[in-house]
Amino acid sequence: MFRVDRIYVNNKQFYTYTIKLPKTTLLIIANDVGFMSCRAIDVDVFDSLPHLKEREVVCACAAGVKTIEELLNAPLVKVTEAAKARGIHVGMIVREALNYLE
Repeated sequence: MFRVDRIYVNNKQFYTYTIKLPKTTLLIIANDVGFMSCRAIDVDVFDSLPHLKEREVVCACAAGVKTIEELLNAPLVKVTEAAKARGIHVGMIVREALNYLE
């Protein structure tokens, strides 16, 4: 199953993606600037591979979430350097971090 929804956080529009995979669910909240996800995405890869690092991907992830609502209210556990440059940091709640995606 693949589901896309539009949500607003502090009057900013985002799209949510819920993708059911075998034994897990991939969750993403995104706009044109960056995205927040569950731990199913390896955020470290965006800073560790030169061809991805040069893209300055703004993203972060939270762990232990099973729904978009849980993701919105979870603390970040991994953050790319590009996200840090925008003021996003480990421990920040995803809902708050979305404010920095403009």
